[in-house]
Amino acid sequence: MASHYLERRHHHFGWDNSRSPVLTVRPGDTVEFETIDASGGQLNPASTAADVGRLDFGGVNPATGPVYVEGAEPGDALVVHVREMKPSGWGWTANIPGFGLLAHRFKDPAIVHWHYATDLKTPAPFKAGASVPLKPFIGVIGQALAEGGSHSVVPPRRVGGNMDTADICVGSTVTFPVEVEGCLFSLGDTHAAQGDGEVCGTAIESAMNVVVQLELVKGRAPKFPVIDNPTPRGRHIDGKGYLVTTGIGPDLMQNAIDALDQMVDLIAERLKIEPVDAYMLCSACADLKITEIVDQPNWIVGCHFPKIVLP
Repeated sequence: MASHYLERRHHHFGWDNSRSPVLTVRPGDTVEFETIDASGGQLNPASTAADVGRLDFGGVNPATGPVYVEGAEPGDALVVHVREMKPSGWGWTANIPGFGLLAHRFKDPAIVHWHYATDLKTPAPFKAGASVPLKPFIGVIGQALAEGGSHSVVPPRRVGGNMDTADICVGSTVTFPVEVEGCLFSLGDTHAAQGDGEVCGTAIESAMNVVVQLELVKGRAPKFPVIDNPTPRGRHIDGKGYLVTTGIGPDLMQNAIDALDQMVDLIAERLKIEPVDAYMLCSACADLKITEIVDQPNWIVGCHFPKIVLP
């Protein structure tokens, strides 16, 4: 087994099975990836809402890689062990016009900057005395797909992509189906924290270094990615319970919108902050959950806001 280091300058936008790898490894090797934040470096600690409005979407969600895994063939399983994440201490959450679950309500750009301790022992301070406990994870992770041409990483696929799943954290293992020779594996879009749903479209977007170990299981490709997270999922944030708003009806998407819309108003009133700030705070820490899906014709989606965040 060998260890490798991959600099952030080796990044790309989109999956493409004709892209040349920047690193070749053997199964069992470890790779440390430098990543760029989801804006592709377009935002920095001095950025304003106006800068959010000027984002070039051709330069967002860069992924560091690709890495060629020797011996990998279609039908195999790529096993990715997340060994370490090294936070940078700065991140951002933004409301991007036209993006997010409540895009119809929040049409203007907005941004919140987060400055946090890299040991992650102290919750990241927000406005009005609120603070969010941190648990970093990888947002974009995956490999090239069999179909030729360039494909955006933003829609997640069976080979991965912008999965934005908080379970892909230190200690977890993600198993992907391999569709192309060598996998052409990449990762990026690291987050310091996020609620399930990433409701405004961004979490605490924060560049980090990520150390993973790559392994292969021949001929055992899963149908879709499988995540094994052996760590307690919410212990860092659920110590004081939750406020839960609900959306009820026959359409799960509308139910999610209704539950979130109500939570935004509740938190804005509770903290005396602007609703758009409450919206971005929810994206960083509130979880959308299907709480009932058997009593037809109406289902329930709950928006769970952790009370530990509140002052």
